[in-house]
Amino acid sequence: MVGFLLGCILLVFCWPLALLMLVLSPLLLLVLLPLGLVGAMIGGIFMLVWGLITLPFRILFCRW
Repeated sequence: MVGFLLGCILLVFCWPLALLMLVLSPLLLLVLLPLGLVGAMIGGIFMLVWGLITLPFRILFCRW
């Protein structure tokens, strides 16, 4: 909501910059989306490796 209001204010006061923002924001999203997916995959791999490393300790010291 705040972003929309800022976009409207920008459109009123500086419409060329607002049009440039309107065109560039989807392109920026398309560029950053694969980086977010790669980051999520690397985080998942680290969690998997940590789980495999700590599995014997969790099995040995498990309290039922």
